[in-house]
Amino acid sequence: MTGNQKKHLCRALLRHMAYTTLSCLVLTLCACSDYETFTTSPNDRLTFSADTISLDTIFSQVPSSTRTFWVYNKNKDAIRCTNIKLEKGNQTGFRVNVNGIFLGESQGYQIFDEDIFGGDSIRVYVELTSPKNGGKEPLMVKDNLVFTLESGERQQIELKAWSWDANLLTNPVIENDVVLDISSPTVIYGSLTVKEGACLTLPPGTTLYMHDKAVIDVFGRLLCSGEKDNEVTIRGDRLDRMFDYLPYDGVSGQWGGIVLHESSYDNIIRYTDVHAATDAIVCDSADTARQKLTLSHSTVHNNKGFGIKSDNCKITIENSVISNSLSDCIALYGGNATINNTTIAQFYPFDANRGFALFLSDKMNDSQRGIPSVYVNNSILTGYGENCLGIFIPDSIETDCHFDHCLLRTPKTEIDTTKTTACIFEEIDDTTSAGWKNFAKVDIELLQYDFSLSQKSAAVDAADKATSLPDDRKGNPRDDMPDMGCYELKKESEEK
Repeated sequence: MTGNQKKHLCRALLRHMAYTTLSCLVLTLCACSDYETFTTSPNDRLTFSADTISLDTIFSQVPSSTRTFWVYNKNKDAIRCTNIKLEKGNQTGFRVNVNGIFLGESQGYQIFDEDIFGGDSIRVYVELTSPKNGGKEPLMVKDNLVFTLESGERQQIELKAWSWDANLLTNPVIENDVVLDISSPTVIYGSLTVKEGACLTLPPGTTLYMHDKAVIDVFGRLLCSGEKDNEVTIRGDRLDRMFDYLPYDGVSGQWGGIVLHESSYDNIIRYTDVHAATDAIVCDSADTARQKLTLSHSTVHNNKGFGIKSDNCKITIENSVISNSLSDCIALYGGNATINNTTIAQFYPFDANRGFALFLSDKMNDSQRGIPSVYVNNSILTGYGENCLGIFIPDSIETDCHFDHCLLRTPKTEIDTTKTTACIFEEIDDTTSAGWKNFAKVDIELLQYDFSLSQKSAAVDAADKATSLPDDRKGNPRDDMPDMGCYELKKESEEK
């Protein structure tokens, strides 16, 4: 190729590139021109995925979870929001992010000239950390997120929540006998420690809110002194919802649990609801001649680890519900346990690899713990599994356990029948009165449970009158033909 031919070729290529670039620029400008057709008609308005954002109840000074909503422009032309602002600025504690822009102090809690093209949308995120309100009860906190359109139209989304002042305690230590002040809610961060020689009393009506991974470490003594119709509750501190149908309080693993350490004895948990923990109650190895724990008229429910784990301790469980744990509902490694009129129900919903309702073993982590001495009377032991009773003790060792007037979901071949008296063994194929059919309600989709007895349960009128407790979980008297489990079924004749 000659030098002149090369020059002509280069010129042709440059002309082509210039033409192509100019064409692309023209097309881009035309496209932008189409998008930049903005409406100022008062009839063209925004549409929102919700008209109110409610953050449920939160504790003041504690950040809420994040809620979100969409802002749609369903018109053909673009809409310019000349201003989007929090109506009360920083007075309420709401925090808002609009399409990736935080409405903070430097912007005066507002943004300007936010464009939403025709048929397009933007997303808004809302959180709240409310200041203290100075009241004893939850108070409503409100604000409005106001959208001012170029047409002059104003649209707004209401933001609201209930804010509740609480005592926020981080790693509190109880060194003397203390009765918890319940004039305001108490939220625990870290560890609530009860020193050896000290006693912490939770009076009737207490609700103790435990933050994520928070635990109650008891080296002294814990008294949960609930009463009939005025119980103690120990739960997580999330008051909001994971989904519309599911409060966080219904999700397991919201906090750590209660640990009764080696030096702790004579703990009493009465008329108390402990739920949504990891390992709800752990009893560390102790002198089996001394009472470690007495649990009565109580509920231990929906835990991500164990319900009750006892390592070579002496414990008593009466008139209680121990239900739904990823690990075993009750696990006894050696020690002594007396269980009477108790419902042990293993319907943990979040993992099919759930443990037993009742687990017995002479070893813990390959360390010898001795033979557990276990006497279970007038109780229900059931769940989803075909076998809800796990006895892991060598056949060569005489097992010191006995089940008297109990409803057991375990094959007869799995248990020495000389260890049972007047027990009812559930038929696995029975889908009308066994398993979850024993109870008023077991709904794993909505996570709603009522472990009072159904009329169809074989546990009705099947307990031993001589050894049954005089009242039930709710403190109601048992009749002349008492029922197995913690709840006495109210007969139709009694309801009339």
